[in-house]
Formats: sequence, C-alpha cells, structure tokens
Amino acid sequence: MKYSQHELGKMGEDMAVELLVAAGYDIIERNYRYGKGEIDIIALDRETGYTAFIEVKTRTNLHFGDPVYGVTRNKMKQLKKVAAAYLYEKQITEILCRFDIIAILMYDDKKPEITHYVNAFVELT
Repeated sequence: MKYSQHELGKMGEDMAVELLVAAGYDIIERNYRYGKGEIDIIALDRETGYTAFIEVKTRTNLHFGDPVYGVTRNKMKQLKKVAAAYLYEKQITEILCRFDIIAILMYDDKKPEITHYVNAFVELT
C-alpha cells in the first residue's frame, strides 16, 4: 500500500506512542513546534526519570538506508534547539533529559520493525 509522507509519518508516530506507553512512558506532548523545527514526541521515562525528546523516522524500505540514518547531524542540532526552546517556554530549569530516536520500517506484508534508540545522541560541537 502506498502512503503519503504525511500519512506515513503520522502512522509511525502513532506506533511509537503505543510502544512508549506500553514501556511505561508518559506522553507529555506530541509535535511540539518552535520556528521551523519540531520534536515528534516528548515523554517522561518513569523508570529513569528522564524526559525524552524523541524523533520518529518511518520508512517503507531500505533504499536510503535504515530510518535511523535519516537523523542527520543538522537534524540533531535542530532538535537540540527546539528542545532548549521547549524548556525555556515551559520555564523548566532542573530536569534530566535525553534525545531518543525511534526507527520504524513498515513493509507491506510484514509486521513493522520498530527500534528504540535510547539516548541516541549527546552534545554536539
């Protein structure tokens, strides 16, 4: 089945939320926007106490590589800026936070392959 990029992204984010909730996360916000940037999911990992800023990448094939490789260095920098704006806007000063990636491969005839990369990247220079 053929999906538009928007439909594919929405389906992937919905699957990611289901995975996170089942793993004990509390969803704080979805699709937080600041300027031209967006964070797909902001969630509290109740087990660790970390707030996770989560980027979801969904693909239907591997023609351009694993979905995780869609999170480029520039995307990481943008996510950090949007996360900082979120913390500033919400007046949050003391918080444990991290950046996660959820990569989803959706094949037509198979169950989706979902991989959650916890603390996927850290400080960039």
